[in-house]
Amino acid sequence: MRFSAVLNRDGGTLRTTDLDGFCAFMSRTLQAAGHHVDIAVVSGTEMPAAIDKAAAAPDIDILLAGGGDGTISAAAARLMGKQKALAVLPAGTMNLFARSLGIPQSLEAAVESFAAGTVRKVDIATANGRPFIHQFSVGMHARMIHLRDKMEFGSRLGKIGASFRAAWATLIDPPAMHVTLIMSETEIEARASAVGITNNLFGEGHLPYADDPAGGVLGIYLTMAQTRGAVLKFAFNAARGKWRDNEHVEIHQAERLTLKIRASGKKPHAAMDGELVGLDNETVIEIHPRALNVLVPATV
Repeated sequence: MRFSAVLNRDGGTLRTTDLDGFCAFMSRTLQAAGHHVDIAVVSGTEMPAAIDKAAAAPDIDILLAGGGDGTISAAAARLMGKQKALAVLPAGTMNLFARSLGIPQSLEAAVESFAAGTVRKVDIATANGRPFIHQFSVGMHARMIHLRDKMEFGSRLGKIGASFRAAWATLIDPPAMHVTLIMSETEIEARASAVGITNNLFGEGHLPYADDPAGGVLGIYLTMAQTRGAVLKFAFNAARGKWRDNEHVEIHQAERLTLKIRASGKKPHAAMDGELVGLDNETVIEIHPRALNVLVPATV
């Protein structure tokens, strides 16, 4: 296979990696397995153009993207419905989509798994036509990202620390929203502190990622916790992957959902795959079964 690797030198663990040494390892490993690879190491601002160029190249089979959640989401969006496959290099903070695909979490082990990997079709979702691979959320998660992005950090550990501080500030002062969810013939109205719509249902007992990336449904997580104690209990259970132990969380599933938000105070943000985006008054979210080709380890 022919690989085009695009690495964000400013993203995730790559900013502290010996990129010359890693690129040499990648070339050596993939070529030894009979593949061809071209590698572009670019800045974060150069990533969109580099991804576009790799996705449009006619002689490429695999676009290997390395960076944080935003990098992987952007690459997946370019490949949705296309023949080319995406190889996810787990260089972000949590690497949740990579975990869902069964990709090893170290950079070197991930490359070795790609050398003998196989292409699989998985699902991708859209919010008002914009693709996402993991989650679209409104409320606590989006507020946490908004607060974290105001903080200064220069490393992966610094980002984790900023995330904890932003999470604590959000948990002790959770947002309040009036939400309407319309799923097929069902309409739900509620006062919520968070709504998360995921590309397939999260598994239980681990970090929030889907056990089956080709399950064909949206996971819908409606969090009604309002008091500080209820919100902290929700966060504790969510961190352990105990979604069904939260009495303040309703879990639904659907293939298509219309989400309407009315919030007190300032208009809330939305978060899509960890990046803040504008929130429309009405958002239509859909699952697109098996619309994304991905390269996964042969044992998955």
